[in-house]
Amino acid sequence: MTELVIGHTRIMFSYSTPVAGQDDKGLFRTAQHYSSTTSRHINKYLEGKNVGRVVPQSYIDGLVGGSA
Repeated sequence: MTELVIGHTRIMFSYSTPVAGQDDKGLFRTAQHYSSTTSRHINKYLEGKNVGRVVPQSYIDGLVGGSA
């Protein structure tokens, strides 16, 4: 897991894919399903399985400037 901070937005990467983070609206996670390891990374980062709003992967990709 790696965290990228862009201004006031934090984005968590699992391997090379941005999948969760925090912006001015609060915590978020991708709606896209990835591996069980990535799911564990997201849950650990957000400190819970059902924590954070679910957003399209395209939203997260847009925060980091396009597709990862």
